[in-house]
Parts: sequence; structure tokens; C-alpha cells
Amino acid sequence: MPKRKIVVVITARPSYSRVKTVLSAIQRHPDLELQLVVAASALLDRYGSAVNYIEKDGFTIAAKVFNVLEGENLTAAAKTTGIGILELSTVFDNLKPDIVVTVADRFETMATAIAASYMNIPLAHIQGGEVTGNIDEKVRHAITKLADYHFVASENAKERVIKLGEDPEMVFNTGCPSIDLADEVVLSEMLPFDPYEKYGGVGAKPDLADGYLVVMQHPVTTEYLDSRKHIEATLEAIHKLNKPTLWFWPNVDAGADGTSTGIRAFREQHQLPNVHFFKNMEGKDFLQLLYHSDCLIGNSSVGIRECAFLGVPVVNIGSRQNRRDRGGNSADVDYCQNSIEEAILDSVQRGKSISSSIYGDGKAGTQIAELLLHLPLQFHKTIMY
Repeated sequence: MPKRKIVVVITARPSYSRVKTVLSAIQRHPDLELQLVVAASALLDRYGSAVNYIEKDGFTIAAKVFNVLEGENLTAAAKTTGIGILELSTVFDNLKPDIVVTVADRFETMATAIAASYMNIPLAHIQGGEVTGNIDEKVRHAITKLADYHFVASENAKERVIKLGEDPEMVFNTGCPSIDLADEVVLSEMLPFDPYEKYGGVGAKPDLADGYLVVMQHPVTTEYLDSRKHIEATLEAIHKLNKPTLWFWPNVDAGADGTSTGIRAFREQHQLPNVHFFKNMEGKDFLQLLYHSDCLIGNSSVGIRECAFLGVPVVNIGSRQNRRDRGGNSADVDYCQNSIEEAILDSVQRGKSISSSIYGDGKAGTQIAELLLHLPLQFHKTIMY
């Protein structure tokens, strides 16, 4: 019997970390053939060139799709999605996969879902059923309705997907594949690499021996006009605290230009003698960095998912992660300098929390690969409502 061909589309740097263990499990499986497609911002240097890490990890890329339209605004996001549909349709026609896998909720993933659905290719969706405070929620639920198989990360997400009318027999709580990587990290007693030497970056090189903060804050697409004001509140708080800080560049979302401009302008004015900036980092190294940090500040889902498992304190700013299932590690604050400062100090003093398995136990990759092999190939819906 021929191997079942599985296309996995990676569109951004977080998506790769989220499914790396799935890719490895598919690649190892004797009855599956991995067809890896890398697209959108995952190919661009200004957002960290995730493609370089993918190739370094030994994965063969079946196709690359350059579809990001410059602008970092709502129009560019919509047009990028449209170009993605055009280009991915051609890729799928060439590869002829048995199943297409799309990841999470970024706007580029909508192109994957639409192209596969209109081409009658069974679609699997990882991380559906969650709720958040921005456009990603609309995208996520829309992909759920397009998808045939659902690999969700929590019990609440599973219940939500079923309530959306999906066949319960096609909804599986596998946990989040990124927790698989986090599970390996908890064995480390110290940071096993020098981030400055390994990843370069720009800015000061503060001593990390006595603790450090990590910042990862993205623009919120529904509030993108305020992205510069939002980032300035965080910059002011970090500047005043003057603790060693490692800061990661934002995603390609609408408003990223305002976030980036705000960082550059503030950096030129204040120098930020205790802050170093990175574009990207290998997934496992990033989790190592988080695990040994005092606190993560910003609005990335890594604070809600992986940091809950790792027990890392998180100051979650603004609405981007609203209503997402929480562990006991996070404190929610608004875009206010004083609130951010106080929350950071409280979180650092409180220290690590008990590990939460709300998003899985570290075995998602293997589970998903087995499901991709044995699920019936279908691209029609069983009406459940």
C-alpha cells in the first residue's frame, strides 16, 4: 500500500515551533510521507527566517510560497491571504496530498484552508476551538468549519468545536504539540547556550546570571492603529525597571510597523542599556530561554500555553489572549506603564508556579501522526446540528 501523503503548511515562525514534533513524527512513520510547504512570513528574513531553522533541523521542503504583500496593514493582510490561495492551489495540485494540515489561527492559514477545501482535499486543523480577543478568533472558527479533522489542545476547545456542529468522532484532544518541546526543556538545570553568541541580535548585552526578563509583544489586529502607543507603555515600564531584558521582534500582523517604529524610536532616544533585541530563535532554545527567565512580558500565546506547562510567570498585556484557557502562571494587565511595572515586580517575586497540563502532556506529535494515518479520507461534513 502506498504511503499516505501529508502536506503540512508552515506560514510563520510560531507555527513551526507549534508543529515541529508533528513533522518529526510524520517523517519517522513508515506509512506516512511528509510534504512540507513553507510560506508567507516564515520565508522572510525580517521576521526571523524560520525556513533556515526548518532546513537545519533536517526537514525537506517540498514547496515555498512567497505571498506576503508589504504594508503590515489590514489591506495587505487580506491581499496576502488571497495570493496564498492562488499559490497554494497550484502547490496542492502538484503535490496531490491525501491530507492537508493547517496550524492555528494566523490570517495566512485561512489561505491553506480555503485552497484545500475547494480542491476536495481532506483538511486537518491543529489548535481549533479556542477563543481570543482579536481577528484570530474569527479565522480559527472559520477554519474549524472548513476542516474535516480537529486536533485540539484542551478539553474546553474540544467541547467548543463540537458545539460549532462538528462530528465528535472527528474531534481529538491531542494537546498542543509545542508542549512536546516544553516537556524536554524541564530537564535542563541551566541555560545551555549563550544567546548573544548563537543568535546575534542588536543592543546591549546585559549579564543574565542573576536573572532576566523576556518580552514578546505583537500588535493586535483589531486595535492596530494603537500599536505604537501599546508598545510604548511596555517600553517605558521595562526602561524604568532597568532589569536585564531579552526582547523579540513582533509578528507580521497589521500594526507591526507601528510596533517596530515605536521600538526603534524609543531605543534611539533612551539607548536601553539593559535590553537586547532578537528577530528569532530555534523553538527549543526559545523555550529554554523562557524556562530560565524570571518572567515573560507581552501578549504571545506562548505565555498562555508553554509557560503554563513550564511554570514561568507571565505578565499578559491587553486583549490579544482574552478568554483563552489559563494555567496559574499569568497576570493580566492593560496597556498602562504602572500596571505593567507592578505586575512584573509581583510576578518575579512570586516566582515559578506549579506546572499545568491544561494544554497537554507532551505526546501530541505522535498522537497526531497516528491519527493522520488511520482517519478515513473524507472531505464532506456529517451534519451534527
